[in-house]
Amino acid sequence: MSKIRWGVLSTANIGRTQFIPALLRAKNSEIIAIASRGSKAHEVAKEFNIPRAYEDYNALLHDKDVDAVYIPLPNHLHKKWVIEASKQGKHVLCEKPATLTSDEVIEMVQICREQNVKFMEGFMYQFHPQHDRVKEIITSGEIGEVKLIRASHSYYMENRDTNIRMRKEMGGGSLYDVGCYAIHAIRNISHSEPIEVRAHSQIDLVSGIDLSTHGYFDLANGIPAFFDCSFDMVRRQEYEVIGTKGTIRVPFAFRPDFNGHVGLVIVQTTGSTREEKIHGDIFLLEVEHFSNAILNDTHPINSGNSAIYNVRALEACYESIQAGALVKV
Repeated sequence: MSKIRWGVLSTANIGRTQFIPALLRAKNSEIIAIASRGSKAHEVAKEFNIPRAYEDYNALLHDKDVDAVYIPLPNHLHKKWVIEASKQGKHVLCEKPATLTSDEVIEMVQICREQNVKFMEGFMYQFHPQHDRVKEIITSGEIGEVKLIRASHSYYMENRDTNIRMRKEMGGGSLYDVGCYAIHAIRNISHSEPIEVRAHSQIDLVSGIDLSTHGYFDLANGIPAFFDCSFDMVRRQEYEVIGTKGTIRVPFAFRPDFNGHVGLVIVQTTGSTREEKIHGDIFLLEVEHFSNAILNDTHPINSGNSAIYNVRALEACYESIQAGALVKV
């Protein structure tokens, strides 16, 4: 097998605008099927020349020619369809957050292992090479000893009456939607896990979801970290690493595709500022990484424990918000 044959569950916007085009660009992948609840799959299949369109998710999962599926469904549906896909022998790339509780992620990961299929949570941002460059700079000692990490992800949400991210029962809220990126970036860059969390939210009185959340982590390696996320602020997608000798700022951390796929790493030390521009097609890199893991029988990043740990951190944030207190992870 030289290419992984993909199916996509749903006609979600992220799939149509980003993931399917990435599949079409990938050297080791091809898309052969798409499914929707209703007839929209036929429209999308025609748009992208996808050979097969199904009006039922299970019908796609029973297609024996499909090797892997991409699941961009609403958050509360992730567990069900990851499990259903794995039971049909499909490898699964599921959009973030993997699901809504750590118990659910543990169950999903365990079933995927039992079915001998690969599972990966879709944090596409991490495939951009700018983040490896940040780690290289930290390791080099240029900014000294790391003393603090800050991460922010926000945008101002329009059309709130119709947006599923405003529906609590579907896993809505800024923490699940964009805060999960900031938390993942802190974990990814620090190579450490939060052991204590303090978080606070501005709650929408009608829907009950968090419009904005900000929080503090104590990491296991002793580094403190702050994060914030919001549906109520201007678009920001950045993190900063502060050391004893300087700082590293990454202003296009999570969606460098909004900047022509160009990431920017800004290093500032006493009397010196340097900017490094780094190109990377995050959705293409994500697709090819997961397909290569299947083809070569290797472990994809963000599988198993990483997905569990990220959702545990989210859970701890929500627990802290409800309790109004510091919470151990």
